[in-house]
Amino acid sequence: MPGPLEGIKVLDLSRVLAGPYCTQILADLGATVWKIEPPWGDETRGWGPPFVQGESAYYLSVNRGKKSVAVNLKEPRGAAIVRELARRADVLVENYKAGDLARFGLGYAAVSAENPRIVYVSITGFGQTGPRGAEPGYDIALQGMTGIMSITGDPAGPPTKVGVAWIDVMTGMMAAVGILAALHERAGSGRGQHLDLALFDVGLAAMANLAQSYLVTGSPPRRIGNAHPQIVPYQVFEASDGWIILAVGNDQQYRRTCEAIGHPELWGDPRFQTNAGRVQHRGELVPRLAEIFRTRPRADWVERLGAAGVPVAPVNDLAEAFTDSQAEARGSVWKLAHPVIGTLAVVASPLQHLSRTPAAPGGHPPLLGEHTREVLQEVLGLTPADVHQLAVSGVVAVSSAPSS
Repeated sequence: MPGPLEGIKVLDLSRVLAGPYCTQILADLGATVWKIEPPWGDETRGWGPPFVQGESAYYLSVNRGKKSVAVNLKEPRGAAIVRELARRADVLVENYKAGDLARFGLGYAAVSAENPRIVYVSITGFGQTGPRGAEPGYDIALQGMTGIMSITGDPAGPPTKVGVAWIDVMTGMMAAVGILAALHERAGSGRGQHLDLALFDVGLAAMANLAQSYLVTGSPPRRIGNAHPQIVPYQVFEASDGWIILAVGNDQQYRRTCEAIGHPELWGDPRFQTNAGRVQHRGELVPRLAEIFRTRPRADWVERLGAAGVPVAPVNDLAEAFTDSQAEARGSVWKLAHPVIGTLAVVASPLQHLSRTPAAPGGHPPLLGEHTREVLQEVLGLTPADVHQLAVSGVVAVSSAPSS
C-alpha cells in the first residue's frame, strides 16, 4: 500500500540524529529520501560498539528506507550534483552550521531561487538568529542549557541528563511536524518556505508544565529525583525484587492505593486526604510508602494495585520492554532484509497504526553509497560512464556490496 507521502522527494543533508530521525519518519510514511553522505560516511557509521557486520547500531536506528548517495560536497562537481537534486526535491533537511551551506550554493536563498516550492529545514543548536547563532549545538549541552538537567536526578546528586539524546529526538519529530505543515500550506499557495529549527527552542518548549510553573512564579523548580513536583505519590518505589512506578492522579486513587497495600490508616490521616496535603507532607508520607513497598515483589504490587484501578507499572529494562506482550501485539519490532547483515530487527514506527495509510519500512538502512549509481542515473540522467568517471575522480563513492 502506498504511503501518505508517496511522491514526495526529500534531500537529506543532515547527519547524526535530529535530522536523520526526522527524515526516517518521512521515509516510513512513503517519501523518497536521498541521503547525501560524504564518501567517508555519516559520522554515526563509526559510533560504536555495538556493530553488526560492520554497521553501527546507532546508524541503523535512524536511516532505514533511505537511498545513500555518497558525494564530496567540497568538489565543485559534487556540489553541482547536490544542487541538481535540490531542484527536483520537495523538501531539503540540513544541520550544518548556520550559513555554512551557502558556500556550496546550497543555502536557502540560492536553492529557493531555483526551486520556489521547496520546504527547506535548517536544524541547528541555536537557530539562524540571536547571539548564539554561530555556536555548535550538542544534545548534552542543550540539555544543560534548557533546564532539563536541573530537574533530573537525585536532589543530593549532580545534574543528570536524560539517557537518550532527548532534545535531538524531539527536534527530529518537531521538524517532521513542520515539514508536513509546510507541505499542506504549499498545496494551496504553491510556495515552499524555510523552517529555522533550533535545539535550544525545542528544549525550552519541551519543559512544558515546569516551564510554565517558572513563568507564573518566577521560581525555578529543583531536582526531586523520580518524584513529581505537583502530585504525590507519583514516583518510583523499590519492591523486594525490582522497581515499580506508582502514578496516583487523584484522591480516590490514593484511597484505593491505601486499601490495596493493606494500610487504610494512610488514608485516614487527614494530612494525606488531598493531593495538596500529600504534596505538603511528602516527607512524612513517601518514606512510609517506601517501607511498605519493599516488603513484596514488584509483580505482586502491580497485580494488587492494578486490580484496584490504580495506575502502576514495572520499571523495565529494554529486554523486558520489547518482550512485553503489548510490544508483540502492537508490532513494535520490524524485521528487514539487509544485504550484509541478513535479517535486521529495527524499532517500528508508532505511525504504523494509521488506519488507511500506515507507516511501513521502505527498506533497510542503506550501505554507504549504495544508491549513488541509481540516483545519479535515474534521477539526474547520467550515464554509467559518467558515474564511473565521477567515482574514480573522488567526486562520488559507490558501494560494492549488493543491494537487496
